[in-house]
Amino acid sequence: MKTLFFSYQDYERPVFAEALSQIDSQSSQQFSWQEAHLTPATAALADGYDAVCAFVNDDLSKEVLEILAEKGVKLVALRCAGFNNVDIPAAEKLGITVVRVPAYSPEAVAEHAITMIMALNRKIHKSWSRVREGNFHLHGLLGFNLYGRVAGLIGLGRIGLALARILQGFGVTVVGYDPGMSDNQIQPFNITPVSLKEIYKTSDIISLHCPLTMHTYHMINDCSISMMQPGVMLINTSRGALIDTPAVIKGLKSGQVGYLGIDVYEQEGDLFFQDLSEEVIQDDVFQRLLTFPNVLVTGHQGFFTREALQAIAGITINNIIEFEQTDQCKNSVDSSCLR
Repeated sequence: MKTLFFSYQDYERPVFAEALSQIDSQSSQQFSWQEAHLTPATAALADGYDAVCAFVNDDLSKEVLEILAEKGVKLVALRCAGFNNVDIPAAEKLGITVVRVPAYSPEAVAEHAITMIMALNRKIHKSWSRVREGNFHLHGLLGFNLYGRVAGLIGLGRIGLALARILQGFGVTVVGYDPGMSDNQIQPFNITPVSLKEIYKTSDIISLHCPLTMHTYHMINDCSISMMQPGVMLINTSRGALIDTPAVIKGLKSGQVGYLGIDVYEQEGDLFFQDLSEEVIQDDVFQRLLTFPNVLVTGHQGFFTREALQAIAGITINNIIEFEQTDQCKNSVDSSCLR
């Protein structure tokens, strides 16, 4: 089984090598690494490979999938949980199986979310810069107690539930919305099930932990922001397009949005996972976000812990081997997942 990895990063190869060394059938696996993103222009590099391994910002549109199928690719192994960048119906028609890593370390992302909440609240990013310049003044660094606040979680999968446990440890009241769970399923986690509108109206902090679908695209928009409490804190460690960025910028300018922490961005494919420090970033919307003192942006690093990388590597390799041996995989994605 020959697999070509797209969007390769230096930190990945040793982790995958370690995981591969622990697999009995390692002799049948041949991995090659390509730094380039998977796009219509680079898809032909997969000529002669049985599978490609792709990451969150790789292009798996119909056009790319058609090129991969023409080159003989039968498997797309996503080394991530999300699959919104894949044209699943097109893959099915072309006979390409798509597999993913449904869960690796929910605590990694949940812990990053709480880190953003704490940093924004206590202005850690601002105080760090001040102290380095010899400025020990406290003006503008006033925060609030998390204890007694209300946090609304949109999406109560493994990551949402992990964050709920952390927030409850701070004495935060957690309310949640997840259309895939009944109230009876939610309540044992000490989370009060509420409607989406109630999340917007009552929460001091709103954190997004849902997949990107046609129903959740730009769910944070002018309308939803107008329902929120003035000065609300918004956290997004899920998918960038859950947020209508120009609408959030309006909310930041008016003060309706008091804090914004994002580890993902709708147009991040042109920015994240690369060093652009010597270039002029052309994305004016992103650049506008960076001008706000109450905005904290990280470059899709929520997943980035040693434990998460090890889990991603192990599950990805097992997915490839399972497909090689059975032509199936328990972690496959098909059109039923889009409903």
